[in-house]
Amino acid sequence: MHLFYQPGVDSPGVNSSDPVEFLSEDDSRHAVKTLRLGIGELIAVTDGHGNQYTAVITKADARRCTFRITSTKTTLPRPFSVRICVAPTKNLDRIEWFVEKAVEVGIERISFFFGQHSERRVLKLERLEKIAIAAMKQSLQSFLPILDEALSVGELLKTIQEEQRFIAHLPSVDSPGVDLPVHLAKAASIAGQYAVLIGPEGDFAEKEIQQAVAAGFQMVTLGPNRLRTETAALTACQFLNFINA
Repeated sequence: MHLFYQPGVDSPGVNSSDPVEFLSEDDSRHAVKTLRLGIGELIAVTDGHGNQYTAVITKADARRCTFRITSTKTTLPRPFSVRICVAPTKNLDRIEWFVEKAVEVGIERISFFFGQHSERRVLKLERLEKIAIAAMKQSLQSFLPILDEALSVGELLKTIQEEQRFIAHLPSVDSPGVDLPVHLAKAASIAGQYAVLIGPEGDFAEKEIQQAVAAGFQMVTLGPNRLRTETAALTACQFLNFINA
């Protein structure tokens, strides 16, 4: 069954007490023109907040495809949550790839920040939100992750409420008396609320690392290989999903 996204889907119709709604213009066109769905065919609709509705198409209009809800299924939030805080890459395609894949594998929140060494200083969320919605529908999920506007590191740290906080950073091997951090998969406890900081392509500035540590972030490694920003972000997300599997 095809899954569509419609915020506020479970609202009464104008002329009926039954819940009757309609798909967005883009989804209406996709349903009618591309998928060739017609009156009487079943679809699934989610509001992005854990509710998924089975519905029957009542009007196959490519501009406003209407449907009537026949049943409702509510999915509970996961017993853990993953928040990845990442600096946008210079090449926007790479951060778009991360958003798509992170939503597919499972993530609750993605926060963006501009660090001292960031090469990109402007980020518009509109396209990233569309990518997140498409990935949610493709992977048949009922929760749409939160995407936050980009902030400075200092401002971002003020928003962190998660108890388990990690910053993916390796100190210089030449630094005397510095112990290498533990792996994220070993540092994190299961069923936690996680926040992981992933630095820009130029890495964190020393002041930013000090700010994070002062805010309760534990330094961790993601493995022996040096990873690109978007790869590190997805790897962290997947490790946290894996330990909770």
